[in-house]
Amino acid sequence: MRLWTYSAEDFLLFSPRSYWRLIERHNEALWPAQVLALLAGAAIVLCLFRPRPWSGRAVAGVLTVAWGWVAWSFLWGTYATINWAAAYVAPVFVLQALLLVGVGARLRWSFERSMRGFAGLGLFLYALVLHPCAGLALGRSIWAVEVFGIMPDPTAIATLGLVLMASGRGAGWLFFVPVAWCVASWATLQTMGTPDAWVPLLAVGLAIGAWVFRRTG
Repeated sequence: MRLWTYSAEDFLLFSPRSYWRLIERHNEALWPAQVLALLAGAAIVLCLFRPRPWSGRAVAGVLTVAWGWVAWSFLWGTYATINWAAAYVAPVFVLQALLLVGVGARLRWSFERSMRGFAGLGLFLYALVLHPCAGLALGRSIWAVEVFGIMPDPTAIATLGLVLMASGRGAGWLFFVPVAWCVASWATLQTMGTPDAWVPLLAVGLAIGAWVFRRTG
């Protein structure tokens, strides 16, 4: 059989049912860590609107823990059981965590009334609040929702939004891994026929558009 006779579905290593059931089991095992993750996200919002001398380190610290935790707990410990490629993606998430330690702690993270500020805040609030609700709206169980700091999609989208609100040298380096993950996630969800597959790709488009406008404007 020739390569061009295959469809994208032929390369999917698991069924949509297996994927969402895996997320359910992952969330059940971690409960109530989701509450702590949401509280950490709320703390980031406070740092954005009321920045203090230590706010940059606090925001970078929360993001570092989030990326490291998702790498170890979900990608390496859970997702790799049905998708061998996840084991190779986990070190990339660790790389993002290391970048946040090296670069993120030196940045200034705050909300500014500008196009990139509103775009960044919108992406972050979507990832923190609306992304979990979207799963419920699509008929998934409460245990199948994806929460910032627990699952990769909302963590990557939230990071894109925060980087748009960051100022300082090297901030652009924090874009590459979240963008790559969102594109890969879109491809996976699109292959599974998930109705909200377009969300990660839309987040990338909005983030890149706002970043380019920031640089040229």
